[in-house]
Amino acid sequence: MKRINETLLELIIGILIFATVCQVGLVWFVERKLWYSLGLWSGAVIAVFCAVHMYRSLDTALDLGADAGKLLQKKSIQRYLVIVLLLGTMMITEAVNPLAAFLGLMGLKVAAYTQPFTHKWIHKKGIEKQ
Repeated sequence: MKRINETLLELIIGILIFATVCQVGLVWFVERKLWYSLGLWSGAVIAVFCAVHMYRSLDTALDLGADAGKLLQKKSIQRYLVIVLLLGTMMITEAVNPLAAFLGLMGLKVAAYTQPFTHKWIHKKGIEKQ
């Protein structure tokens, strides 16, 4: 099995930390706690898949040269279409809270901004890859 990229691992950890903070901090303020939780963690899972997809897209694009920009545009559009499709399905079916799913998805943004801090924390705690 291929080893996971260190930055990707830090992004995933950041997404999970953000989702945990949102779960613990906000679940008490909603009426339908399970509906909120399912939405939040659905969004967090989507964010993790987006991070992995971005990593793989960038890894592939680095080997292409001139066609890299077109590939990255194509992959970005694919990600956004999948996100819109999933959030739209959540809104129509009302199986989970779509706003909480969007909050979980925003964990990718938060994780990207806090990645330098996550990196320092991981290395300070010794959670590094073996």
